[in-house]
Amino acid sequence: MTYEQKRLASNLANMYGRIGPSGVHERIKICFCTDLDKSVLVNNFEKRGWVQVGADDDWNFYWAGVQTCRNIFSVDSGYRMHDNQIINHFPNHYELSRKDLLVKNIKRYRKDLERDGSPLAEKTESNQPGGARYLYLDFIPVTFVLPADYNMFVEEYRKHPQSTWIMKPCGKSQGAGIFLINKLSKLKKWSREAKGAFHPQIGKESYVISRYIDNPLLIGGKKFDLRLYVLVTSFRPLKAYLFKLGFCRFCTVKYDTSVTELDNMYVHLTNVSVQKHGGEYNNLHGGKWSVQNLRLYLEGTRGKEVTDRLFGSISWLIVHSLRAVAPVMASDRHCFECYGYDIIIDNNLKPWLVEVNASPSLTSTTVNDRILKYKLIDNILSVVLPPDGVPDVRWNKIPGPEAMGNFELLLDEELASQDESQANTTNKSKMNSGNRWK
Repeated sequence: MTYEQKRLASNLANMYGRIGPSGVHERIKICFCTDLDKSVLVNNFEKRGWVQVGADDDWNFYWAGVQTCRNIFSVDSGYRMHDNQIINHFPNHYELSRKDLLVKNIKRYRKDLERDGSPLAEKTESNQPGGARYLYLDFIPVTFVLPADYNMFVEEYRKHPQSTWIMKPCGKSQGAGIFLINKLSKLKKWSREAKGAFHPQIGKESYVISRYIDNPLLIGGKKFDLRLYVLVTSFRPLKAYLFKLGFCRFCTVKYDTSVTELDNMYVHLTNVSVQKHGGEYNNLHGGKWSVQNLRLYLEGTRGKEVTDRLFGSISWLIVHSLRAVAPVMASDRHCFECYGYDIIIDNNLKPWLVEVNASPSLTSTTVNDRILKYKLIDNILSVVLPPDGVPDVRWNKIPGPEAMGNFELLLDEELASQDESQANTTNKSKMNSGNRWK
C-alpha cells in the first residue's frame, strides 16, 4: 500500500472501523455540522458527499458561528476534538476582528519591531497630520480607543481642529452605530446622551475613533472600499492565502465632504447592509465591482506600475496585520479561518486597513455574488483539507498547486524557512567545493 492508502486506512480504522480486506476503504463517511443555513455552504458540503449531523452528534467538519466556537473551546465545555475534526474559527479570533484589539496589536507589533531595531519600524518626518509616521507600517489611520484613550484623542484633535473623525463601536459590524464628528462638542454631546459612555467604571461598550480618510479614491464620483477574503490555516507558523476574486463596494450617493452631508451614511459608509436601504441602490449589480475590473480601470487611468505597487502594498498590509496578531493568537491545529478584510484606497493610491471580519457575510445579493461565494467556500475546502479530502490535523497544511483554485499564497513561514535552510546548505556546499581546489 502507498503511504496515502496506509494513512487513509489508519484514519478509517480509528473513525469508522469499516476497512475492507485489502486495507482500502469502501466509502468514506464525512459528517458536517453548521449553525448557518446558507446554500453556499450546504451545497458545497453535499457536493462532496458529506452527511449533515447535529451539533451533539459526531462531526468531522464544523462551520460554526463565533459564539458556538467560543463555547466549544471554553474550559467549561470539557469538549476535546480528535484528529479528524476541524472547525472554521480560531479560539480568540477577536484579537484580529475586534476593532480595538486589532489597533492595540498593530501598535504593539510596531513598538516591538522598533525596540528590536528592525528596519521595518523605520520612521520619517512627515508634513501630514500626526508628524512622524512609519515608513513601512503606516497602514491604519490614527486611532484611539474610547473611553481609555479619551485624553490622548483630545490632545491629537486640538492639533488639527478642522479634521473629521469616525466613531465605531468595537463589538458591532455591518455599519451599526457608526457616525462622523468634526467638532469636539459633538462627541461630548453624544457622550452625555449615551449616559456616561466614557465613564470606565460603568462598563459601557468601548468605541474606536479614527481619523477619517477624507481623500478616498473616487470612481464615478463615488466612494468605495475593497472586500478581500484571506484564509489562514495556521498562525504559528503563519500560513495565509488571498482569494483573487474580491470586490469593491460602492456608495450609492456621490461623495461630498460638506458639513451638511456629515450624517449621510449613503455618502460615507460602503457597507451593503447600509446601502441596500438607499433609493439609488441597484439590485442587479448590488453596487459591486470585481477587483479585476478595478485593476483594469487603474491600469488604464494611473498606469500599470503604480497599480502593481498598490496591490503589492495591499498584500504587505494583510501579511503584517496577521503577523501583528500571530503571537497572541491561539493557533489550534483543528482551526482555520476566512477573514473579510475591508480596505480603503485614498486618491494617492495608498491602501488603508479599515477592519477585519471573522464572519464575512455569505448572503448573496446578486447572481455574481452567489457564484463568487460558492467558489470561495469550494476553494477554502480544497485548501484546508488533505489531498484525500478527509479532515486530519496531522496533515502538514501545504496544499498542492491543483488545490489552490482562486487562492494565491501570501505567506507560508514553514516553506520560507525550508527555502532559507536549503539556500544556506547550497551556499555551504559551494564554499566547501571551492575550498577543495585551493
